[in-house]
Amino acid sequence: MYLLLVMFFIYLIISLFFLLLNFFLSMNKKMYYEKIISFECGFDMLVSSRVPFSINFYLIAILFLIFDVEIVLLIPLIVSFKFLNIMNWMIFSILILFILLLGLEYEKKEGSLKWMI
Repeated sequence: MYLLLVMFFIYLIISLFFLLLNFFLSMNKKMYYEKIISFECGFDMLVSSRVPFSINFYLIAILFLIFDVEIVLLIPLIVSFKFLNIMNWMIFSILILFILLLGLEYEKKEGSLKWMI
């Protein structure tokens, strides 16, 4: 018990030492405006770099994340094949894939994917 407590305090002291060392060594550096702006080769910008993106790209990204998480949830299904009997495994896997396809069809009918598909 005491060994664990001693190790904890040793790690805490070492961490604080490096944290304070970093703080004191980086304290004297002053940032100048010319050093922190981006280098533009001496030319003034003619066009704003903030070009708006289409919302459809964000929608596709969110849909990708949702379906990606659902695919990751299918991985335990493959592992569970040896623990379940074949009929229960088939019913469960067909049900999950049907839910995935149902979600995709809903997105198509809603019109979210109309510009892509």
